[in-house]
Amino acid sequence: MSEQKSQPVASGSVFAEPLPDGRPPRQVLEHLWLFSPNRETLGGSAWWLETPDLDGFSGLLIDCPGLSEANLDFLRQRGPGRLVLTSRDGHGRTRRFQDALGWPVSLQEQEAYLLPNVARLEPFATEHSLGPGYRLRWTPGPTPGSAVLLADRAFNGAPLLFCGRLLSPVADGQARPLRTRRSFHWGRWLRSLEALKDWLPSSAPVGLASGAGLGALRGEALIADAQKQLEALDWAALQGQEPL
Repeated sequence: MSEQKSQPVASGSVFAEPLPDGRPPRQVLEHLWLFSPNRETLGGSAWWLETPDLDGFSGLLIDCPGLSEANLDFLRQRGPGRLVLTSRDGHGRTRRFQDALGWPVSLQEQEAYLLPNVARLEPFATEHSLGPGYRLRWTPGPTPGSAVLLADRAFNGAPLLFCGRLLSPVADGQARPLRTRRSFHWGRWLRSLEALKDWLPSSAPVGLASGAGLGALRGEALIADAQKQLEALDWAALQGQEPL
């Protein structure tokens, strides 16, 4: 797919009305920031990951935060970056962020049609590398184009999995799949989770950064061991789970 060129524009020039001031994201780890919950993505969590080892990019914006002056200022100061969308539930104001920043947008190909006026879309199919140590994988179920991002050294030198809404926090240090009436396909969701167990590295615990609301973590932002969360799932019970 040919790349459509787009350049960032001056602050405020693409917006007909003033933006809310908002709050900047809070730092979670040396290279990781968490944005405030975004009402436009059902209270979802967006992340900024600095990527000093990724050629051409200072960082990755994982899903859309709220559109505010504070968030745009933060991103302008740290760019150039790339926006990675883990599902349609994380799209938010993608076009307006792209208009303001001019960054490319990576997402699974089945949901690219939802962003017809966004420049520099870079869809992928099953798996895709953004560069050494940054891998995307298609994990359908929550939505048709749900995906995860694995950053090999982002969790204090260990891998960190950005899982979108594939796994949602349910208690302090715990996450599981939450089926809702908006969920795309429960059977495919469970198959994606089973395949993810084999795809994740087994040499070290993988940290988990969810794109869902994080209130159940009681102020914490990350879960320490993604493999442990997957191994603890009651697959038989999940098969019969009714939508919330």
